[in-house]
Amino acid sequence: MTLAPNVSALKQRDTLRLCTAGSVDDGKSTFVGRLLYDTKSVLADQVESMERSSADRGFDGMDLSLLVDGLRAEREQGITIDVAYRYFATDKRTFILADTPGHVQYTRNTVTGMSTSQVVVLLIDARHGVVEQTRRHLNVAALLGVRHVVLGVNKIDLVDYDEDTFRAIESEFHEIAARLGLSDSVAIPISALKGDNVVERSTNMDWYSGPTVLDVLETVPVATGRADDLDFRFPIQYVIREHASDYRGYAGRVKAGHVAVGDTVTTPGGRSTTVTGIDTADGPLAEGEQATAGDSVVLLLADDIDLARGDLLAGSQRPEAVREFAATAVVLTDKDLTPGQMLKLRYGTDLVKARIASVDRVLDLDGVADDESPEKASLNDIAYITVQTQAELPVEDYAARGAVGNFLLIDASSGNTLAAGFVGQRLR
Repeated sequence: MTLAPNVSALKQRDTLRLCTAGSVDDGKSTFVGRLLYDTKSVLADQVESMERSSADRGFDGMDLSLLVDGLRAEREQGITIDVAYRYFATDKRTFILADTPGHVQYTRNTVTGMSTSQVVVLLIDARHGVVEQTRRHLNVAALLGVRHVVLGVNKIDLVDYDEDTFRAIESEFHEIAARLGLSDSVAIPISALKGDNVVERSTNMDWYSGPTVLDVLETVPVATGRADDLDFRFPIQYVIREHASDYRGYAGRVKAGHVAVGDTVTTPGGRSTTVTGIDTADGPLAEGEQATAGDSVVLLLADDIDLARGDLLAGSQRPEAVREFAATAVVLTDKDLTPGQMLKLRYGTDLVKARIASVDRVLDLDGVADDESPEKASLNDIAYITVQTQAELPVEDYAARGAVGNFLLIDASSGNTLAAGFVGQRLR
């Protein structure tokens, strides 16, 4: 049976990962609700429940934020305190959306949401303009390698759809975005509550002729900065041995690039060998087939080399192994990062002892002045640090939304993750 052309096209749609961010009460949850509702991605019983809940709360019309704020504590407080993931689709694309919290103390949650996103939709209140959280979220987007930012100037209806207000905010936004290297950015005047320029084009702003938010989401390139485009990286998770058949395979997940039977790979120490087989859960790959980024496979090698968990198989552009490197860290817990602190560092599948050699700078994301002589980095701080490791690590600059160059700093005594790190990242 041959699929109809339109059905076949739907099955081949690209998937875009996006994230919403913004300050408290800028309307992120209402925006997401509007996006879901106007793209007809909400079931009838969800709409009925939303209507009842809205009426119970005395809301005039439908409170679309209820489609997102699913946690009881969020509903009671009227805020979003965790990352909520939603899935929806249009005729052109499928979408995975992360709705992140707005409070400063939840910056770590925002980092989580942005870390896998290709596009960030950053909302601000038209009455307040660019605020500290706007700058903070733009810095985080730049840090994580996101290049496509959509600024939704929300609640434009509360300033009577005034063009001058929008243009002033747009100008300041583009100035900050340009400084951070966020070249693919656009500002759009919207009202999530009324529906202006989210999915449907507004009839209240004849001075605006640009795209709606959905127009951007359906057309922004999704094939840039992908892990597939990088050199081959394969951190070994487990060595599989079967003595009866003399089988030795190296299990793991392809983090970047691709590999096929016959390819040459490099091992720690710079030795080269050839891939003689690639086993998967569905059997060996046939000649000409590739394992690509995200695939979990077992590699068979031509040479008998002493390899173990944590070792890296790489392509021709193998990163240099070092014991000291500069990085940017986002502190995730109440325990500070301090110079001289002894920790464990997880990079790929390797876990080594490490030391914070120095905390070089703590970024002031409000744009006033960085602390260039800090004594520590605290919860939700973003800091430049220098790390020393007990053993050499093949680290490389952060790229492709964490395919390479990311690590965790772990408390050696408790096992708690203290910070997420990005090798070589420097915003300014």
